[in-house]
Amino acid sequence: MTDQFARLLQIMRRLRDPLSGCEWDRAQTFATIAPYTIEEAYEVSDAIDRNDDDDLKEELGDLLLQVVFQSQIAEEAGLFDIQDVARTIADKMEARHPHIFSDATAAEVESRWEQLKEHERHAKGEQSAMDGVALALPGLLRAEKLQKRAAREGFDWADRSGAESKILEEMQELRQSSAADREEEAGDLLFSAVNLVRKYGVDPEVAMRKANAKFERRYRVMEAMAETTYGSGLSPLDDAEMDSLWRAAKAQEL
Repeated sequence: MTDQFARLLQIMRRLRDPLSGCEWDRAQTFATIAPYTIEEAYEVSDAIDRNDDDDLKEELGDLLLQVVFQSQIAEEAGLFDIQDVARTIADKMEARHPHIFSDATAAEVESRWEQLKEHERHAKGEQSAMDGVALALPGLLRAEKLQKRAAREGFDWADRSGAESKILEEMQELRQSSAADREEEAGDLLFSAVNLVRKYGVDPEVAMRKANAKFERRYRVMEAMAETTYGSGLSPLDDAEMDSLWRAAKAQEL
């Protein structure tokens, strides 16, 4: 254990001390900390996308703090501690890489991989192929994982054409839906869209994040252009003026 890691553990114990610790840190539970853990994981990903090494170092530290925080809560409850967490993942990594940590061949590793995953699922009491896909995952990411689980069992479109036809079907159902059914039909359409982009080998969550970033970037350019050209924001402009600015913003990226 490094000096700095030991220091971090000591800081967390001090913050959680029931007598002299921080009031906010002492009040936290697994449930209250979980949203911060998810947020920090996304901030790590964001730093990677921006190629910001300094920020990545900081965000990885914030994510590490979440692991330490959750482990400290567990230790206080007599459940497990940070050493148990490290041991569990170390055992798992060695078991999943027998070609590195034993004399197994690559062919043997491939044949054992699904058996190993199946054994891990059964050890956790999982029976359905749908078990173990975290509910807290973002919608697009969870949809992809559920679809991949089903595909491993043979429940999948044979090619892209089936997924494309399903999207057209769901679009029609959304168009014809009542107000009461609209949310469900919209969800079906988005789920089908995930299926199609998965068929193209595209990560839907990554693609959506990049599309969000592109839209935000272009919109900000539009706002600046509107101020320069019309001396106003976008809201007073008509559709033709906004369309012209949108095309100009797109052209700047070509």
